[in-house]
Amino acid sequence: MIIKKFIGKTEEEALEAARKELGNGIVTMNVRSVKKKGLAGLLGAKQTEVTVALEEERESLKGIRRENASNVQQAPRPVLTKELQGKPADVLGESSQNIERKLDSLQDLLVNRLRQEENDKAEQAAAQEVSSRGEEAQKEEKAVPTEQDKFYRLLYNTMLENEVDEKYVNQIICEVDRAEKTQLPIDYILGNVYQKMVLKFGKAQGIAPAEKIPRVVVFMGPTGVGKTTTIAKIAGRFAVDEKKKVALLTADTYRIAAAEQLRTYANILEVPFRVIYTPQEAVDAIRDFGSFEYIFVDTAGHSHQNEEQLENMKQLLKALNGAAQTQAFLVLSATTKYRDLQKIASSYRELSDYQLIFTKLDETFQLGNLLNIKLYTDTPIAFVTNGQNVPDDIELFNPQKTVKQLLSTKH
Repeated sequence: MIIKKFIGKTEEEALEAARKELGNGIVTMNVRSVKKKGLAGLLGAKQTEVTVALEEERESLKGIRRENASNVQQAPRPVLTKELQGKPADVLGESSQNIERKLDSLQDLLVNRLRQEENDKAEQAAAQEVSSRGEEAQKEEKAVPTEQDKFYRLLYNTMLENEVDEKYVNQIICEVDRAEKTQLPIDYILGNVYQKMVLKFGKAQGIAPAEKIPRVVVFMGPTGVGKTTTIAKIAGRFAVDEKKKVALLTADTYRIAAAEQLRTYANILEVPFRVIYTPQEAVDAIRDFGSFEYIFVDTAGHSHQNEEQLENMKQLLKALNGAAQTQAFLVLSATTKYRDLQKIASSYRELSDYQLIFTKLDETFQLGNLLNIKLYTDTPIAFVTNGQNVPDDIELFNPQKTVKQLLSTKH
């Protein structure tokens, strides 16, 4: 606040001098007649003294007023009334001081409000930063795997290492995870996964009882998977252990060694044996062995890509189905790659419904393909073999035993 006095011959002259120096924003605070000091004052005419005030606009205050124009009502400029004009100087001085104090108070108010707003913004920013850090911390906490997460990861990796297809691994883990909303004991999770995998394998069915004799059991599959040895093992169980009347047929005329091998097993087991070359010969053999309970038929192993051989197999199966109750098994090696197993399983599905037999479990530590093909075909596994000894190295498929191996890290 600038308060200054100007003297002129008249009031207007004094105000004009004040405006020239301070500008048009001046406020008239007091007007009075005065005499010049000294001798000149005694002889000369009286002059007019005008006291004016000018609000000093500070840059910071200008900014404050602009920013807070909507919230703070600017103080009105003080105007001296006629009652104040001509009052003693001390009264005018006190009035000026009051106005100045009020203006200073207003300025302080605005500054304080600005500072408060700045503090509020700072606090808000700090709160947001804390909140952001808190969210990041929560994310980091979430990112830190729990013991349950670690165990799921262990199960996941273990199944992959055992060559369970990733599609089915994810399926199993997701099914278990959806059912568990809270942190559960590791033993419980393991038991849940174990149970779900056992259920996915299902129960082994094996060879159905011969309600009407004879029951014809056909063994199909690619070359080299061990069909002939598998037939000998099953025939030995039925003939020796269960005292069933069993006959052996072979349609594998492509490999003489295979036919001779099965003949040797038939001689050891003391059961009839015959080689068949056509579908009609197969029908004749079934008629000739009509009093037998089981007739086991070995078929030629061939590539699933050989359409001619697949057609011959289709004709043979059609003849057998027309002659007796027939049950088919697809024999696969546990050492075959999963993609090849898929193609083999799909090609034989076009010929007949079947159950699965997996051989050569003793030649691999990874048994994931058993679950893969079971789920791929939605077909039960009947038997597994784990060696060449006849008739010992074969057993009815045991889902529990296989799942334990699939979830084991020890091989």
